[in-house]
Amino acid sequence: MESRHLTMISLGGVIGTGLFVSSGHTIHDAGPFGAVLAYIIGSVLVYCVMLSLGELSVAMPYAGSFHLYARRFIGPGTGFTIAILYWLNWAVALASEFTAAGLLMQRWFPHSSAWVWSAAFIVLVFLLNILSVRLYGEAEFWFASIKVLAIVAFIVIGVLAIVGVLPISGRSSAPGLSNFWNDGWFPNGVVPVFSTLLTVVFAFSGTEVIGVAAGETKDPGRAVPKAVHTTVLRLAIFFIGSIAVMAALIPWQQSGVDTSPFVLVFQSIGMPFAGDIMNAVVLTAVLSAANSGLYVCSRMVWSLAKENMIPPVLAKTNFRGVPVFAVLISLAGGLLALLSSVYAADTVYLALVAVSGLATLLVWISVAVCHILFRRQLAREGKSTDSLGYKAPGYPIVPIVAIVLCVFSLVLVAWDPTQRSTLLMMLPFVALCYGFFYARQAWRRKHGSCATPSLDFEE
Repeated sequence: MESRHLTMISLGGVIGTGLFVSSGHTIHDAGPFGAVLAYIIGSVLVYCVMLSLGELSVAMPYAGSFHLYARRFIGPGTGFTIAILYWLNWAVALASEFTAAGLLMQRWFPHSSAWVWSAAFIVLVFLLNILSVRLYGEAEFWFASIKVLAIVAFIVIGVLAIVGVLPISGRSSAPGLSNFWNDGWFPNGVVPVFSTLLTVVFAFSGTEVIGVAAGETKDPGRAVPKAVHTTVLRLAIFFIGSIAVMAALIPWQQSGVDTSPFVLVFQSIGMPFAGDIMNAVVLTAVLSAANSGLYVCSRMVWSLAKENMIPPVLAKTNFRGVPVFAVLISLAGGLLALLSSVYAADTVYLALVAVSGLATLLVWISVAVCHILFRRQLAREGKSTDSLGYKAPGYPIVPIVAIVLCVFSLVLVAWDPTQRSTLLMMLPFVALCYGFFYARQAWRRKHGSCATPSLDFEE
């Protein structure tokens, strides 16, 4: 894959229903200015994590990189646990994306069955992943491009409406930015800004896919740093710009999750077919997320198989270099999660969602910690940071800020009664992963199995 693929893969993994739908909930709870502030804090966190990941990915480009860094610099048990959590996170996401795609199609074909469309999209995403890595990257490039164009159009149209070039129904004058201070800067207080921060953090999850794809990129030393900087810059513009436009045009009391704020803005301007346009864009976002999800899942399986943590047969690739069995087992995991959402939504699926929900935060923490430990190893070995293909600016402040903000988000989970069960379900699962790993290691030592391969970075 090339730099343009890598950039769009990262954008595609982030821009989804979190922006198109649930952003209205953030504005409603935190208020206009509070919502923008929450997304600014989220952008800072993402930027710090991506800088750390960029340095690690250039020094050690490897498909499925997160857990390999964790295994080397933190410990093998942590590496295994990170891989399982991240795989589960995307497997559950696959289930929800395929379900959502089927439901979205019913807007245009109301008498059709949602499962028929879901099955068709499952086949499509499977083919995009199984044929070649470049085809996956190309498909994701165009999926993400559609979303980016929709957001750019939204921001431009919104700004024209804010300054009065485009009329808004029910208003005789340009709204300007008065929504930001009409009811005070924080109409619901400062606390909701921090409570919605968790939603914002999860909205940004997916940027770290760059680290997974780095090992299958033509020139990681050039492509990864470029993708890191352009991705974060565009995310900040798209997310903060979109939220600012929404907050300026929609009274915060009217925002919510019942209707996409994008649709509300388009309808207030009188744009025809606003609902159909956004339905098409959200469908593209869903397929993009499913495409990225299957890719990430399969590379995690492939990487674990290469380390002999799971059956090595899952690491075999076809003549195009695609890990076919890893793709199949990942798709099977997504389908099992899909079945659990239908037949055991209140038990099994609820537990899966809870466990996978915090996986991104744990991955981000591990990336920042690995960055610090990586630099310490360089210092112990007497190597200069000038030898690195890419050196993250702002070290050590960057990884420390990332860790602090991630831990703060976890504290918010424990503090919020509606989210606390998520943490309580995740902790025993993490303990189970560690227990399984070390039990397997003990069994392998007893039976004389070979050790896992070592990882060395190239200067």
